[in-house]
Amino acid sequence: MSDEQRNTIWRFAMIFIVIFLGFCAVIGKIIYIQAVERDQWMKVAEKQVPTHKPIPATRGNILDCNGRLLASSMPQYYMYMDTRVEALHLNNGRLFLSHIDTLALDLARIVGDHSAEEYKTRIVKAYRKGEKRLKVCDHRINYLQRQALMQNKLIKRGKIKSGIFFEDQHRRIKPYGLLASRTIGGIYGEGGHGNSGLEKRFDKELSGVDGLSSVQKIGGRYEPITVEEAQDGLDIVTTIDANLQDIVEQALLRKTAERNAKWGCCILMETQTGYIRAIANIDRSKEDGQYYEAQNHAVQRVEPGSTFKTIALVAALDDGKIRINDTVSVSRKPWKYFTVQHTDAHPMDTLLTVRSALAVSSNIALAKLITRSYEGSAKKFVKRIAKMGLTDSVYCEIPGADKARIDVPKDTVTLSKMSYGYSVELSPMQILMFYNAIANGGRMVRPMLVTAIQQNGEVVRSFRPEIVKSSICSNRTLHDIQGALHDVVWDNHLGTAAAKLWSRKAQSNLVSIAGKTGTAQLIIPGHGYSGKHHRMTFVGYFPEEHPHYTCICMIEDPQFPYDAGMDCGSTVRVIAERTMAYTGCYVYQDGVRVLDKRNNK
Repeated sequence: MSDEQRNTIWRFAMIFIVIFLGFCAVIGKIIYIQAVERDQWMKVAEKQVPTHKPIPATRGNILDCNGRLLASSMPQYYMYMDTRVEALHLNNGRLFLSHIDTLALDLARIVGDHSAEEYKTRIVKAYRKGEKRLKVCDHRINYLQRQALMQNKLIKRGKIKSGIFFEDQHRRIKPYGLLASRTIGGIYGEGGHGNSGLEKRFDKELSGVDGLSSVQKIGGRYEPITVEEAQDGLDIVTTIDANLQDIVEQALLRKTAERNAKWGCCILMETQTGYIRAIANIDRSKEDGQYYEAQNHAVQRVEPGSTFKTIALVAALDDGKIRINDTVSVSRKPWKYFTVQHTDAHPMDTLLTVRSALAVSSNIALAKLITRSYEGSAKKFVKRIAKMGLTDSVYCEIPGADKARIDVPKDTVTLSKMSYGYSVELSPMQILMFYNAIANGGRMVRPMLVTAIQQNGEVVRSFRPEIVKSSICSNRTLHDIQGALHDVVWDNHLGTAAAKLWSRKAQSNLVSIAGKTGTAQLIIPGHGYSGKHHRMTFVGYFPEEHPHYTCICMIEDPQFPYDAGMDCGSTVRVIAERTMAYTGCYVYQDGVRVLDKRNNK
């Protein structure tokens, strides 16, 4: 073997040895890192993993039927400053010192939490201490304030040079204040889910889908990077008309406060569609005696009192048990039926027709008529009422709405009290739904509060009027009951909501109204029914010739003297007159709709 060959072999051997030793060193280092430095490097690795944070979706709006905001999530911002940023400290803090005065002046002028001198003192103090997250303003600022501050020369330089940044928070606001507040509902906290009303019923649609951001280290600083954009919530379009809502609320508040009542409730429904155009609930505060929206009485069941008489008569008339001109005797003295004595609010010794019995709202007459009709067959009475659709479980979009309670009575004595609205429970909304069917030619429609769900102004889902019952009774029964409800308002001799002496009650010379009064004694815990505490109701429809609207007003425990026609009937009259003035009052002549010029001067 020549010297050249031996040198070549030697060189290859050396190269192999070097490579082998290098490989061994790498393997050794890996083993050392895995065995000895593993925990240290795992901690380093964890610091490099991006931190994911959710990007809250903006909650959708709740709108009235004309597109006006009833509830909205408005952007508000917290303003912070990282006083440690390098740019603020270069050249002995030249940038900071040259802009601090104008920054303080702008904050005082635009935000106004403090004077310019106070702002300057606060920021300079934080700058000297090197605070990472100075909360510049005590409170959140709105969008317009943020836009104005963005014109400041220091803030314009951006977060990296000024250290100033904004964190947005969306706050739920109701531009119309307490208008329909209990029906619109509320949410938990600032960014929580709906806890009542439409906010709760449509929480999924309103909430949207949160996005995702990742905080990563870029250029020596941690910056948020959007990984997935948030999908904002959808908008809910309601049937409520803000103008009509205001009319109803003002009328209810005025009467409830005037009568020093415990609470009041009023609902205005569009007759043919079932659209709820206004819904008001007010309660008297125990603390200050003022009225606020505290509970949604519209969907809480109570004993309806005499408004149930119409329901009882429809059942008996339609079952052929009685006829509208049949007579029944009433007396000034109570009528004793087994262990119960029935009395009338307007006692008289006379014979009443079924029609006039409803007009004068005689408890004795109704108790006699219903017990004679269904004695021994009370189950048939309840089943006939159920066929009208009153006991249907779902009747509106408000979560937690009470179901009607109309149980089969165990004895005829209970049946006699049911005839005029005791031992049964209905919510104002259910009572309204029934009377609306009478106004609507017998067709019962479900009360509706929402017509559409929108995304960026485009309808993604719509809701149409829903028929609960195509007919609650025969045409003859309907005609007979409509005549009796007319007398309640327009028979000045018998009608409980007719004009008497100085009070017009439900009578209006601008719009014709038909309906029914109701008075129910309240149960006082530990004492039973009280003759001194009552719940007043009037429910009716207008214009009577061709109904556009149905309205119920219920007032709890007004001060003495109390009268359902005077208290609630007059409230519905005011609402009817103002509603028709707002929407345009129409009357019908020979089947043709014409503008009633008396109401539009």
